[in-house]
Amino acid sequence: MLTRRAFSVTLLGAMAAPFVARAFAQTRSDIRSRIANMSQFHAIMVQRGDEIIVAEAPRGPGLDRVANIKSCSKSIIGLLTGNAIAEGAIPSVDATIGEIAPSIIPTDATPGVEDLTIEDLVTLRAGLEGTSGRNYGAWVNSDNWVSFALRRPMVATPGRRMIYSTGTTHILGAVLSVATGKSLLEQARAVLGQPLGIEIPAWTQDPQGYYFGGNQMAMTPRGMLRIATLMRDQGRFDGDQVIPADWIDQSTQAHTRSPYSGLAYGYGWFLSRSGFIIARGYGGQIIAAHPEKNLAVAITSDPTSPARSGGYFGDLMDLLEGPVLSLA
Repeated sequence: MLTRRAFSVTLLGAMAAPFVARAFAQTRSDIRSRIANMSQFHAIMVQRGDEIIVAEAPRGPGLDRVANIKSCSKSIIGLLTGNAIAEGAIPSVDATIGEIAPSIIPTDATPGVEDLTIEDLVTLRAGLEGTSGRNYGAWVNSDNWVSFALRRPMVATPGRRMIYSTGTTHILGAVLSVATGKSLLEQARAVLGQPLGIEIPAWTQDPQGYYFGGNQMAMTPRGMLRIATLMRDQGRFDGDQVIPADWIDQSTQAHTRSPYSGLAYGYGWFLSRSGFIIARGYGGQIIAAHPEKNLAVAITSDPTSPARSGGYFGDLMDLLEGPVLSLA
């Protein structure tokens, strides 16, 4: 038998349900309206709890075909780093290149690179001149990408400010390959692909055979969403602890800040003030999680068009922080 109080709560809930449903429908309509006006927008998926509540693909290859996730790859490398430490292949984030992978250091490397730590690399605080932007073409056209990156002049004290550079993450990827004895492709498939049931095709390799550490990986939006739920759920997926919870904790602590977007940055992941954990890729590729709101998000966009913080990426952040967040 219902008590008077329980009856009142039940009645109020029943009365509120239509209003909640209408608000939810209006928010989804707002999302559709916004993305309809974003010409480079391809797809979005939003999961709340265990339920996928938004799945839209107005353009692009759709929800079930792989898309280039561009620099979201850097965040994936961050997860592989945590796994390598958990398995003992790397002792800690304080371990140096000289200790773990001296074989990748060229004889004419910039003095001091042997002392760069795993943490310096995964937080993009190596201090080396970047290989992204105007230096990108010369770097990827060189005959040894790792050596090229390790020869860049030291323009900041290691461990201090963030210098966005795909070359830094590529060095980290090479270190992971040497330390584990497995390619990044093997690691990605074993650590994430198999446990999460997602497709990870082979991607670009450098002249020495190292898989590109920080660019050109591909996943379906559904696969990206599973990575997002992994981050949201403290490294767990489908009841299994895929990535150690303490690594997720460390990855989502602010270690530096992007000079471009102003977002804080952890171990390969951007952090918004509202609580989103974000992987960001050129063109507008996003893997995002909001643990407090129980949300996971995947967004794909045209990988050939820029997405600057003051432009399209800013529009995507407004989408995340506005209607997507209100779905919680």
